[in-house]
Amino acid sequence: MEYPEYYPDFFTATILEWKPLLQLTVCKEIIINSLKFLSTENKITVFGFVIMPNHLHVIWQISNHIDKIKLQQSFKKYTAQMMLKELRNNHVEKLKMFQVNAADRKYQVWERNSLSIEIRSNEVMFQKFNYVHQNPVRAGIIELAENYLYSSASLYIKGEAIWDFVSKWK
Repeated sequence: MEYPEYYPDFFTATILEWKPLLQLTVCKEIIINSLKFLSTENKITVFGFVIMPNHLHVIWQISNHIDKIKLQQSFKKYTAQMMLKELRNNHVEKLKMFQVNAADRKYQVWERNSLSIEIRSNEVMFQKFNYVHQNPVRAGIIELAENYLYSSASLYIKGEAIWDFVSKWK
């Protein structure tokens, strides 16, 4: 099968009903480890990201030999399974928050419809970087974007590469 050359994407995934599951550091680390793995395996190039208490934004480019939809689904499925495992083992009281009455699943972590927008210009790319990096500031979590740990803002604002899987956009 021949795959097209992909533009970078602005990808957003939201926790079911905007529940603040990603306030748990271990859940943020599951996402970080998954992004790192996909990057190391040359399936994606991550240019920017932010993990908020109830959603995440990633600016990434999926490798041309990878099916874009399958990769996004796989990312969400794997991270959901790992977060549910964490809840079962260490946060049983929170597990009930993700119980659903669906024919195909007992629990659901992510909302079904994620947002994925192709970025076709530098102007839009910089708009998305600003949006992603200012998200914790707008939410009142932190005063300066570059001081928010679970973000790529420090790379772009201070030149500090905290996350080794993030590649700086040209």
